[in-house]
Amino acid sequence: MAISDFYSSNPNYKTRLVLHTRDSKKDIIEAASSAIDLLQNVQVKALLGLQKSFQAEFVANVGTKSQVPVVSFSATSPELSYAKTPFFVRTALNDSCQVKAIGDMIKACGWREVVIMYENSDYGKDSLPYIVDAIQEDNARVPYRSVISSAATDEQISGELYKLMSMQTRVFVVHVSCTLGSRLFMKIKEVGMMRKGYAWIITNGLTELLTSMNSSVIESMQGVLGVKPYVPRSRELENFTTRWRRKFLLDHQDANGSDQLSIFGLWAYDSIRALAMAAEEVYPYNRSSGFKMLKTGEKSTDLEKIGVSQLGPEFRKAILGTSFTGLSGEFKLIDGQLQSSAFQIVNVIGSAARVIGFWTPTNGLSQTLESIDTKKNSNSMDNLRATIWPGESTEMPKGWEIPTSEKKLRIGVPVKQGFTEFLKVERNANSEPKVTGFVIDVLKEVMDSLPYSVPYEFVPYEKSRENSSSDYNDMVYEVYLQIKDAVVGDTAIVANRSLYVDFPLPFSESGVAMVVPIKDDAKKNAWIFLKPLTRDLWLTIGALFILTGLVIWVLEHRINNDFRGQPSEQIGTVFYFSFSTLVFAQSNSLGPFASSAANEYFGTLAMN
Repeated sequence: MAISDFYSSNPNYKTRLVLHTRDSKKDIIEAASSAIDLLQNVQVKALLGLQKSFQAEFVANVGTKSQVPVVSFSATSPELSYAKTPFFVRTALNDSCQVKAIGDMIKACGWREVVIMYENSDYGKDSLPYIVDAIQEDNARVPYRSVISSAATDEQISGELYKLMSMQTRVFVVHVSCTLGSRLFMKIKEVGMMRKGYAWIITNGLTELLTSMNSSVIESMQGVLGVKPYVPRSRELENFTTRWRRKFLLDHQDANGSDQLSIFGLWAYDSIRALAMAAEEVYPYNRSSGFKMLKTGEKSTDLEKIGVSQLGPEFRKAILGTSFTGLSGEFKLIDGQLQSSAFQIVNVIGSAARVIGFWTPTNGLSQTLESIDTKKNSNSMDNLRATIWPGESTEMPKGWEIPTSEKKLRIGVPVKQGFTEFLKVERNANSEPKVTGFVIDVLKEVMDSLPYSVPYEFVPYEKSRENSSSDYNDMVYEVYLQIKDAVVGDTAIVANRSLYVDFPLPFSESGVAMVVPIKDDAKKNAWIFLKPLTRDLWLTIGALFILTGLVIWVLEHRINNDFRGQPSEQIGTVFYFSFSTLVFAQSNSLGPFASSAANEYFGTLAMN
C-alpha cells in the first residue's frame, strides 16, 4: 500500500522501488542468511525490515561492510546506534526516549522505590540501564530487578511473583515483549497482585500492542499505566486507516485478531516513502549503481564476495536528509534515528486503553498538548485525567505495603528507674511492653521520615542493680550477636562498644550541669515601684503632659488672663497647669470646657 500510494501521488518519478521479500522467521541465522542472499544474488540497494534488535545488529554490520543502508522501523534497542554502524538507519524511536516520561510519572506519584521487571533478552537488557538511571535521577530507588526468561514456565513465573509479593515495594515497571507480557499479566492477576495498593507501568513495546491482545489478557491488566508515542491526527491518517481495515478484513476474513494498525506499521509506511524519495534523488541519473567487487583470495568468505555498493554512501546520505510529515507525524532523522516529541499516557480500563494525558520534554505531564503551564516540567498526577488503579481504585497507591510475613526489627530498650521523661517502660494487662519517652519520640520521627515502612518492636532488657555498666555492655553485644537489631536508650558511646556496633551522632548535649538556688534581693529595694516605668513609658507620659498643656492654652488664652503675657510666661503657665493636675484640680482658674478636659485627663492618667 505504501509503494502504490506514493507513486500514485508522484507519477513523474523516474525510479520505482521493488520489494524482494524474505522471511527471517524471527531467527538471527535466518536473518543473516537472507541478508547475504539479497546482497550477493539480488544486489539490493537497501535492506528494510528486521523486526528484532538482535537480528538488526548483525545485519547492520553486514550492511556497513557492503555500504548498503539497513533501514529498520522496529529495532528499538538503544545499543544499536548510528555511531557504531554508520549504515544503520532507525526509522523508529529509540527505547531510551520513553524512560524520562516513566521517571516523571514515578516522581509525580511520589513513589520512592520501584521494582523493574524485564525480559532476559537483548530487548530487555539493553534498555535496563536507561530505565534505572531515569528512576534514580528523580531520587527513587530500585531495590530489586526481576529478570524473567522468555522461555520461563508458568511455575517459574509464579515463583518469581510470589517472591515479589514478600517484598514491601508495590510499584513495578514492566519491560518485556508482547508474547511474554501476555503470559506474565495473566499470572499477575492469578496470584493476586492486580489488586488495590499495586501500581504497574508498561513500556511502549507492550503498550503499542495492547490492541492485538485477546480480551482475557486485557481483563488481567485493568488499571495498568502505559506510555506510547503520540501520533497526531490527520486526514491522511484517517483515510489510510479506513482503507487498511477494509483491506485487512478482505484478506483475512477468518482472522480473530485486531484490525488496528500499530505505530510500527505507520513507521513502516513512512520508511517506504523516505526510501522512494531518496532513490529518486540518487539513482535516476547514475548508471553505475551496482556493486564493486573487492579482490579476494581463494578461501574468501561469502561476506567478502558481496562487494561494496558504489552508490550506497550517497543513498544513505539522501535517506538521512529526507524530511516530511508522514502518517506517524514529523519524519526527520537526527543521528540516524527518529527523535521523540511527545508521548501519550494511557490507562487500561475496560476493553481498551484510555488516554489520560501527555508527556513532553518541555512541559512534562499535562492533560492536553495545547495546555500551557507557566511552570516548565510540571510533574504532578493532578495534571492528568482521573486514573483508575488496579482493584478499580481511584486512590493512588502509596507504593509500599508491609507484607504479613515480614520480620520486624527487634529494638532493645533498657528498663530503668527514674528519668521517665527520657525513657519509660511499662507493661499493660497483657504484659505487653509500652515504651515512651524522648528517645522513643526521636526514633519514631526517624522511622516516619523514611520513604518506606520499617516494622519494628521494642524488646525490654531487664538490668541488675549491682552492675548496670556490664548489663549495658551485654545489651549492646546482643546487636553484634544478631539477637537484637538495634538498641535505643541512654547508652553511652565508649571504646569497647564501638568495636562491634555503630553509633549515630548524639542527639542530646553531653556534659555536666549543676542546679543551684539563686537569692533574690529585689524585694528589699525601696525603689521597686519604679520597675514598671520603663523609658518608653516615661517618654509617653511626658508627651501627654505637653499635649494637655497645649490643648488648655488653645482653649484659655483668649478668655483667661493667666494664659496671656510674654511667650516665656505663657509656656511656664502651660507646663505648670499640666503638671499640677497630678496634685490638685485646676477647675477654679480654668474655663468650664478646659476644666472638664483637664479633670478627665487627670482621671485617665490616674487609672492608667
